[in-house]
Amino acid sequence: MANLELVRQLAISTPSKIVLLVADGLGGLPDPRTGKTELETARTPNLDRLAGMSMCGLTTPVAPGITPGSAPSHLALFGYDPIKYEIGRGILEALGVDFDIQERDVAARGNFGTVDANGIVTDRRAGRISTEKNIELCKLLSQRVKLPGVELFVTPVKEHRFVVVFRGDGLRGELTDSDPQREGKSPRLVEALTPEAERTAALANKFAAQAKKALADSHPANMMLLRGFSKHPDLPQMSDCFKLKPAAIAVYPMYRGLAKGVGIDTPAGAEELRKAQVKLWFTGMDDKFIKDQTAYAESLIPLMGTDFLPSVPKDLFTKEFLP
Repeated sequence: MANLELVRQLAISTPSKIVLLVADGLGGLPDPRTGKTELETARTPNLDRLAGMSMCGLTTPVAPGITPGSAPSHLALFGYDPIKYEIGRGILEALGVDFDIQERDVAARGNFGTVDANGIVTDRRAGRISTEKNIELCKLLSQRVKLPGVELFVTPVKEHRFVVVFRGDGLRGELTDSDPQREGKSPRLVEALTPEAERTAALANKFAAQAKKALADSHPANMMLLRGFSKHPDLPQMSDCFKLKPAAIAVYPMYRGLAKGVGIDTPAGAEELRKAQVKLWFTGMDDKFIKDQTAYAESLIPLMGTDFLPSVPKDLFTKEFLP
C-alpha cells in the first residue's frame, strides 16, 4: 500500500490513460475429477498472450496469512491501506445503490434469512429470494417498523440483500453484527463497542425485534440479519492523491459504493455490460468519455449470481472467453 501523503506530494497529472481490470474471484480450487482449477481448465489464449508481454508478480492485499474480503482487497488495489482506512459494508451498499448518505446516518447491510421454529438460522440468504420479493419486504419493514427519535430507511439492493439506514443525532457505527455468519446459530444481539454507541445498539435491536414480528409470515424470508454498521468514512480521494480522473464500470452495488467512497465516478450503464455475459464490449463509452476519464473496469459480469454456483455448460471452459 502506498504512503498516500507522499504520493500526493509526488504525483503529477499526465495525459496517460490507465485501465485497471479486476477479475475478482478468479481463483479456485482443483476439480477432484481433473486436478485443475477453473482457470487452469479454461482455454485462455488472450490472457496467456497478455501475460507473455507483461511484467507479472504477486501482491499481498492486507498481510500474510489474512484472507481479506472484496472491499479491503479493492482498497489495497487502489493504493489504500485497508487496516488504516476501514470502511463498513453498510456504507458501501448504501453508496452503491445511490442512497443519499448524510452525516447523521448509520448504515448496515441486511440479509433476509430463514429461521426455524426455535429461532435458529437455517439459511442466511432465504433461498436467494428474488429482487422483486426483496422490494416487497423492504416496503413491509418500512411500514411496520418504527423507532423513537430516528428516521429509518429500508432500501433493497439485490436478491436477499438490503440496506437499513438509521438517521438521527449522536448515532455511532461501533457495533457488532446480528448476523452469526453461519447456519445453525441464533441471530445475535447487536452490542456497542464503545459507550457512545449504546443508544445506537439499542435502536438496532429494537429494529431487529420489530422486523422479526413483521416477517413472521414471510417464509422463507422470515428473519433478517444485519452486519457492517458504519458511518460515511472520510477517505482521501483518489483524484487528489494520484492526480487522476478515475471512473469505475461496476455492476454490484458494493463495488460501486467502494468506488464512490474514494472519489471514483460511477457512470450509468454497467448493468448492460453484465447482460453481455461472457463478452465485455465497452459500447457505452463514447470518444469524449474515453479521452476525459481514466477508466477503471470492474469485470464482474458473471454467468451466475454472487456466491452461487449453478450447473454450467460442459463446454464453458473450452471456449475462448475474451474477444
